[in-house]
Amino acid sequence: MEWRDAEREHEDEVIGDSTLARMFEDSAARHENRPAQHYKGGVYDRSMTGSAFPAAADGEFRPLSYAEMRDAVRALAAGFRDLGVGADDRVGIFADTRMEWAQADFGLLAAGAVVTTVYRGSSPSQVEYLLGDPDADGVVVENAELLDRVLAVRDGLDLEFAVVMDGEARSASNASGERSDPRADLADEADFEVLTMGELYERGREVFDRDEYESWIDARDPGDLATLIYTSGTTGKPKGVRLTHANFRANVNQVRKRFGPRPDKGDLPVIDESSRSVSFLPLAHVFERLAGHFLQFASGASVAYAESPDTIQEDFQAVEPTTGTSVPRVYERMYDAIRERAESSSVGERLFAWATEVGREYFETDDPGPALRAKRAVADALVFRKVRNGLGGNIEFLISGGGSLSPELCALYHGMGLPILEGYGLTETAPVVAVNPPEEPKVGTIGPPVVDEEVRVDASAVSQDVFADADGEVGELLVRGPNVTDGYWEMPDATERAFAEADDGGDPWFRTGDIVELRPDGYIEFEERAKELLVLSTGKNVAPGPIEDAFASSDVVEQVMVVGDGHKFVSALVVPNVEGLRDRAAREGVDLPDDDAELRRDDRVREWIEAEVDRVNEQFESHERIKQFRVVGEEFTEDNDLLTPTMKKKRRNILERFADEIDAIYEREYQEA
Repeated sequence: MEWRDAEREHEDEVIGDSTLARMFEDSAARHENRPAQHYKGGVYDRSMTGSAFPAAADGEFRPLSYAEMRDAVRALAAGFRDLGVGADDRVGIFADTRMEWAQADFGLLAAGAVVTTVYRGSSPSQVEYLLGDPDADGVVVENAELLDRVLAVRDGLDLEFAVVMDGEARSASNASGERSDPRADLADEADFEVLTMGELYERGREVFDRDEYESWIDARDPGDLATLIYTSGTTGKPKGVRLTHANFRANVNQVRKRFGPRPDKGDLPVIDESSRSVSFLPLAHVFERLAGHFLQFASGASVAYAESPDTIQEDFQAVEPTTGTSVPRVYERMYDAIRERAESSSVGERLFAWATEVGREYFETDDPGPALRAKRAVADALVFRKVRNGLGGNIEFLISGGGSLSPELCALYHGMGLPILEGYGLTETAPVVAVNPPEEPKVGTIGPPVVDEEVRVDASAVSQDVFADADGEVGELLVRGPNVTDGYWEMPDATERAFAEADDGGDPWFRTGDIVELRPDGYIEFEERAKELLVLSTGKNVAPGPIEDAFASSDVVEQVMVVGDGHKFVSALVVPNVEGLRDRAAREGVDLPDDDAELRRDDRVREWIEAEVDRVNEQFESHERIKQFRVVGEEFTEDNDLLTPTMKKKRRNILERFADEIDAIYEREYQEA
């Protein structure tokens, strides 16, 4: 049976139409004694330590079984109910990705609440909007620092309670800086109840009644609202995407059919009860919430929570995961770290470059002959095995979403025996629309649609001359399926604009705003966000994403943003990789200025970057090539508001931040106008 037919017909104990709370309960019953979560010691001052679970040794991961996780979820659900949380009440979670985030999520869903998510880096004004717009009744925060952010805008909120994950924390109102019980610090300030998560757990455990708990879950319908996840707001006011239990449940089913242990899979890697993953992307974002949370726990897999994105390699080595999910920016940085470590070790720069080229050639060759197979074996023994061991040694495949991944970089990972399966989705689709299958991954695509997902393109959304060489249909991607939202929270006009009426009398099509090519083989190629296409003054359209992605494997360029909308030619803002530049200088015996600002202005640095620009330009048509660039000294990050929490560029903010540099590039054009 062909794999597409097999995944359509596949059914197992994970696939179903229950609510998310029931899905978790059913999985916990099947896997009681298996590890569900792994938490690292010495990272947080967890208030539930000693009651719900024992402390983990500093720097070490400790497992929590499904039975233990279920006990925590049940007690938290009862505690939330005792606080007054009822069906459809909105409650926010404002914390880093961590074990308690997952437990609070399932506890709130079991209590009947609607979870609204707040990113860890949200400012007080953003917190006010993300809790105020849905009229949240309560909030679960990580520590007193985040509680202070809530308190700063409490007059604009109508909260009844706040639960603090970390037991002892200092409020900003405590000028002495002494660690103390948050309730004591804030008793006079907060006009709502404040308690630790450990206290909530104890309170719930005291009042927990199994029959009553089951009745809360049974009272919820799959069509009920499960969560509100707000869009990034980079092009306007954030919109609260309404996602039901059925939306998420459908997407769990769809992804399970593609990656679950189907009988036809043979030796191909799967996601099942033996899988281990490391979670570090924001659980506030829909991608990690589905792929690293709901899917994993439905499948009986175990999830370890990284200390931070900066400790990923260390945490991978400790946990030895079989799979993981991330965004392109993390894979780019991970590759930089792999290359730097290899080049500074016994492997060396030349051997690493040779090995990666062999690996990529091997992956891209349909029928490699004996000579290429032999070279691949040598490259694996000398280089790739060390790379895989550096990530724990057990990675079977990785999944990329939340942005476009460079095809060159993706092929390099495949060549090293670390296959990245690229996918695509949106908050509004809960989120997976398409993803590459292990059976037939095709680099440069986002895979074919998942089961029960209908797709089509609106060709009128883009100038067809830009994609004249495409073999398939090109236009704005329209989708519909059981995972698609019914709209935005209290925004009827925005909801209406987001959908296109169907000419077949069926459900309306959701407008993704993304330009894609639907290929004859059923796979989808992502081209660009429609709103990010550059329209040159010559009338030519340019997709900046593929140009920027082509720098992903560069050792001297950290980030690039291509500009040129309304101008005669394409140019770019380039953030240099200072560490990579210094490494190259050391290898070549070149003295560079010690000061980073002076380094960026150095003629040799400009020559090296210009060589990278020339290399990339060879891959594109004349009107797409970068004619000028400016080296900028500020990296695009979430902290400076130039990246979203999922590491996508905030293009409008970058254009404003570097307006002078862009004006300088086009100064002559302005003078001639």
